[in-house]
Amino acid sequence: MGGCPAAEGSDLVDARKQALEHFGEVLSAPMDRAAKAKEIAAAVRTSGDYRWAGIYEVDRQEIAAIAWTGADAPAFPRFPRTQGLCGAAVATGKTVAVGDVTKDPRYLTTFGSTRSEIVVPIPSHTAQDAIGLIDVESESLNAFGEADRAFLETCAELLSGLWE
Repeated sequence: MGGCPAAEGSDLVDARKQALEHFGEVLSAPMDRAAKAKEIAAAVRTSGDYRWAGIYEVDRQEIAAIAWTGADAPAFPRFPRTQGLCGAAVATGKTVAVGDVTKDPRYLTTFGSTRSEIVVPIPSHTAQDAIGLIDVESESLNAFGEADRAFLETCAELLSGLWE
């Protein structure tokens, strides 16, 4: 029994390493940005115990979903850049992780079963604002730890290539 958590941890590390390697392949592939974003969202989702993952674009007025993977489309595919946990991540330029979204008034209900959400800004290499977001949701309370944050922040650094 003592070896199981380590094996699961090792499998997770391997899955995340493969996902990061895959991002490079996808970003250099001859396909449009929406197709690349969908492929990347799928890789993010399967790299952890995540129910839903989305990639959003941020402009001066709004945040708009460009790709997602999971059972359903987001309830708010476009919304003002000042709203929700995504808006909080854009405003601060920092990752926003909420262990129980039912207790956070900023949460825009996307799926009734979501309990935890983490939103990571995708930085621009030429401007100060975020140009995009990675949004990951879980049906479990307190689903996102430091390893998830570190992995998703590494993903966000790589994903600025979607806009270059």
